[in-house]
Amino acid sequence: MAIESGGDPTSAPGLSTLGVHAGAEPGKPGDPVVPAIVQSATFFGGRRDDGLLYTRYGNNPIQLQVGRKVAALEGAEAAVVLGSGMGAIAATVLSLTEAGDHIVAARDLYGATRVLFEHELPRRGISTTFVDPEAPGAWRRALRKRTRMLYLEAPTNPTLRVPDPRTAAAAAQARGIPVVMDATFATPVNLRPLELGVDIVVHSATKYLGGHSDIIGGVVAGPASAIDAATEMMKLYGAAADPHMVWLLDRGLRTLDVRVRRHNANALAVARYLDGRREVRRVLYPGLQSHPDHARARELMPAGAGGMVSFVVRGGGGAADRFVDALRLVQVAPSLGGVESLISQPRYTSHKGLSAAVRRELGIPDGFLRLSVGIEDADDLVADLGSALDRLSRPGRR
Repeated sequence: MAIESGGDPTSAPGLSTLGVHAGAEPGKPGDPVVPAIVQSATFFGGRRDDGLLYTRYGNNPIQLQVGRKVAALEGAEAAVVLGSGMGAIAATVLSLTEAGDHIVAARDLYGATRVLFEHELPRRGISTTFVDPEAPGAWRRALRKRTRMLYLEAPTNPTLRVPDPRTAAAAAQARGIPVVMDATFATPVNLRPLELGVDIVVHSATKYLGGHSDIIGGVVAGPASAIDAATEMMKLYGAAADPHMVWLLDRGLRTLDVRVRRHNANALAVARYLDGRREVRRVLYPGLQSHPDHARARELMPAGAGGMVSFVVRGGGGAADRFVDALRLVQVAPSLGGVESLISQPRYTSHKGLSAAVRRELGIPDGFLRLSVGIEDADDLVADLGSALDRLSRPGRR
């Protein structure tokens, strides 16, 4: 029996059930249990009123099925899968704005998103005001006559702040302005943006939704009208998802709930350990009481605070370089959300496009490390991190 989104939320299937079954058509004897990859660019037809089936249009059978699954997981009316997370963000933004329009965005954003808003959109006549979402009335004060969208992330990359989307939603509601939120770090397991007043949610499916570091993809979920508009941008700019990638994304979604809960538990254990090491100047993890948004994270993310832990080692960039060189189990790589633990320095990766001064202003000084905690045994991760920190404490290593 097919599982669809919508309906009475009190009787809706759980996330693990949706991850396995949502979006599929009812099966009949002889059908495959695992959905088939329809590796075809085009399909017979073209004379009917229901439109062309063409993989670049995002209506390949596996693309449609996984779109329905993502919509069910988010509690959205519809969703579409695209070729990358930035493709999902760009398609959403371009579908909501035109020359002369204005965006209000939280100042803490993924580096490439910030570059999109600061450097690319102005070439198209679209301006952005960046605000501190914690400042009282910041969203409302930044609104202009031609503001067409409010945009934020939670948790933020890489400082792991948890801005309250309800504040942005309250500012946008009176004007009928959509709120768009990147919830890549949270996943639908830990945070439910559409239940908090957000209109459209985007993810880099490369990360936790795929979960195995073997795909590049993105998703957008929200009202059907918004997804139709984002899909038109996807068609125009060529950001459609490859059928095989979408099939791998479906595989990842089947284990999303159980994986994320293991990420949550491991990250909390690692954060507590790092918080007790003198070589570490600061640990940023919403699950720690020391985090500025801890109370909000407990309210908005009851399942867990996520699998990302950021921290700053004493000794700046040189110490951070020596630390990552000493790691053996944790691997140095720029992505996140996979089953294996990965670590990176944003100054070399996600925020390389920003100046050192801007990074410091955003709370990302040299020595800042972003750790994607995998699903390995927590004791093994702690041992590896501890051994690398011990190297920093040895004479001549500062």
